[in-house]
Amino acid sequence: LALGDSYTIGEAVEQWASLPHQLVALLKEKGLEVSEPKVIAKTGWTTDELKTAIEQEKINETFDLVTLLIGVNNQYRGYSPGVYKKEFTELLEMAIGFAKGEQQRVYVVSIPDWGVTEFAQQSGRNQQTISEEIDVFNEINKQITVAKQVSYLDITPASREAVNDNSLIAKDGLHPSEKMYQQWAQRLAASIKLP
Repeated sequence: LALGDSYTIGEAVEQWASLPHQLVALLKEKGLEVSEPKVIAKTGWTTDELKTAIEQEKINETFDLVTLLIGVNNQYRGYSPGVYKKEFTELLEMAIGFAKGEQQRVYVVSIPDWGVTEFAQQSGRNQQTISEEIDVFNEINKQITVAKQVSYLDITPASREAVNDNSLIAKDGLHPSEKMYQQWAQRLAASIKLP
């Protein structure tokens, strides 16, 4: 089960190149029997929109593996870090519930820094401010994740490499490319230890 926003569905890349699909392919290579991912994510979603969508899905099954990557749109829209803290906590608790209540089956991925993209440069927004705000949101999600004894994958420093490497950004000038998702998926696959 993959929960999130555009970074989860893989906006601007083919579906097979998205993070959940590349992760499944890598886990299959490791000899694990993994079904196609169920994805609840949409470009532009904030924490409250993801929470509403999860509730509307009325999921009554559990999953061996759940990923959560959410928050960039809270930052983009100028939403309060305090509200993010509350809603991210609720989402992480939901994710643990979907993972049979076993937090070792849940993996949180940090928010990438879109401030290094061409889109950010053209937006007229200050790159340093974007990066600083992303860091604030990531500090919140990391503290909550660690407190709940859930694995945390910090891909933010790697996402900032895009400032010097255009191949890490998709053709839309904003979202990660297949190559960047591959890096994230490889790191996730290496850290996953399914019971």
